[in-house]
Amino acid sequence: MVDGNYSRVRDLLWPAADTVVWLDFSPPVIMGRLLRRTLARTLLRRELWSGNRESLGRVFSRDSILLWALRTYRRRRREYPELFHRPEHRHLRVIHLRSPREVEAWLHAVRSPS
Repeated sequence: MVDGNYSRVRDLLWPAADTVVWLDFSPPVIMGRLLRRTLARTLLRRELWSGNRESLGRVFSRDSILLWALRTYRRRRREYPELFHRPEHRHLRVIHLRSPREVEAWLHAVRSPS
């Protein structure tokens, strides 16, 4: 299992994968979740890795994860269907979930005995 938008390793991971679960949520859902998570990490001073912590200054800077999400949203929505239709990726089963409710229903179906 792999998580994230790591295009640098896609050529290594996708050939070995059989399924991609695409969480294609709306901008309000993405931004709400991202803002809550980022503020919680900032206010609670949670360590991310190797002593790194998010700061309020960075949350609202040019390097902000919030700005990155806004800037890349449309490109990713265009890019993924194109990637899934490439010959080298046609072996992938793509599960395209557009809302948290769809995710919950899918998880319930996967967890339920057949």
